[in-house]
Amino acid sequence: MDALDRKILTELQMDGRLTVTELAARVQLSVSPCHRRLRDLEREGAIRGYRAVVDPAAVGLHFEALVFATLRWEDRDTVTAFEEAVTAIPHVIQAQRLFGEPDYLLRVATTDLVAYQQLYDEKLAKLPGVQRLTSTLVMKNVIDDRPLPE
Repeated sequence: MDALDRKILTELQMDGRLTVTELAARVQLSVSPCHRRLRDLEREGAIRGYRAVVDPAAVGLHFEALVFATLRWEDRDTVTAFEEAVTAIPHVIQAQRLFGEPDYLLRVATTDLVAYQQLYDEKLAKLPGVQRLTSTLVMKNVIDDRPLPE
C-alpha cells in the first residue's frame, strides 16, 4: 500500500458515496487508474464495505452503555458460546475481546435506562460463562466513528 492508496482510503472514509470520477479528482489521478486501485483495495480487504453512518438518536436509541464482561473460564467452548450469544443481541453494537481483565468490552445502545435494564436482566446477565458484568453509562460521545489516521 502506497501513499496514493492511503489517500484514496482517507477520502472514502470522509465520504463513502464519492463517485470514482470525484475520487479520482480528489487524489489527482485519472479515472481508470483510480478505479483499478479502488478495486484492488476492495479485493485485498483494505476496504471491508460501505455503509451509512446513522445517528442513534434519530432512530430512538438515546441511551448508551459500555459493559465490561469477565468470564468464569476462558476455554474455547466458553469463549465461543459467549461470542455467539453476544452476536445474537442486536443492541450490542460493538464487542471487543480484550487482553487481561475484563475479558470483553460491549457497547450497547437502547432507547432509555428502562430498556437497558430489561436487556441487562433478560440477555446480558444470562450470557454463557459470565462471572461479572460492570456497566458504565455514556454521558457524551466526544469522538465517534473517526476515520483511521493515514
